[in-house]
Amino acid sequence: MKKVSFAEFGGPDVLQLIDAEEPHAGPGRIRVAVRAAGVNPVDWRVREGQVLGAHPTELPAGVGLDAAGIVDETGEGVDGVEVGDRVFGEGSSTYAEFAVLTAWARMPEGLTFEEAAGYPSVVETALRVIREVGVLPGQTLLVSGASGGVGSAVLQIARDRGITVIGTGGASNQDYLRGLGALATTYGEGWTERVRQLGRVDAALDLAGSGVIRELVELTGDPRRVVSIADLGAPASGVRFSGVAGSVPDALAEAARLIARGKLRIPVEKSYTLAEAAEAHIDSQAGHTRGRRVMVV
Repeated sequence: MKKVSFAEFGGPDVLQLIDAEEPHAGPGRIRVAVRAAGVNPVDWRVREGQVLGAHPTELPAGVGLDAAGIVDETGEGVDGVEVGDRVFGEGSSTYAEFAVLTAWARMPEGLTFEEAAGYPSVVETALRVIREVGVLPGQTLLVSGASGGVGSAVLQIARDRGITVIGTGGASNQDYLRGLGALATTYGEGWTERVRQLGRVDAALDLAGSGVIRELVELTGDPRRVVSIADLGAPASGVRFSGVAGSVPDALAEAARLIARGKLRIPVEKSYTLAEAAEAHIDSQAGHTRGRRVMVV
């Protein structure tokens, strides 16, 4: 089978499309014929060799956590899913023709494989950081870097819970953020004053790692009311860095419920082939994503 792999840490050029042995589903696992795989910032962070405790890496390594596809093998002890089912979920080395998943759920009706592949890690992260930052219904949550996948999910989930959201993003994404229910403003010079004009900030999330931790602490008045998923230096300012996943099965179930209720929809901005993995990482690392980027297998 074809698989994207890297044998050394480094830039996008270390990614190679290779012929590899097919993986097989062990106990409590399933294997899918991958139709699409999510492209997440953690993918290129791992490729660079960043120290991420939740994702220890042994070289050579595959790439990718999220996938949507068709079940073609089930391991011992697996029930509730059969060969031929359409599922989305999380596993490892998902930039490949076949991948083993450790958590999965049936794909919601009406989703394409490309769309479904964009949800697993994104929704788990969104649910986790909303919980960790402690924002409550009736309060206001500031989301820095709100137009990407996690931001898109945070805005919709928070609004569904009765939380007011302020989202920062590029000028071209202002209408997109407003369409997700956010009070939107641009980043750049004077952005903190623009946020203040939109209302009091009770809690804040740093989703882009753009060096705004100090300003987020100032806006909330308390580093304990700020959580980052993108700035490894955040703890030096007393801000929690959230990098360890919670329950992915629970997140998938919640994603399916929200999608079925019409409360969650994350568009796919761009799709790539396995041979274009390096390009996908370059684009992901550049930021400014509106929604999700995915690999199509």
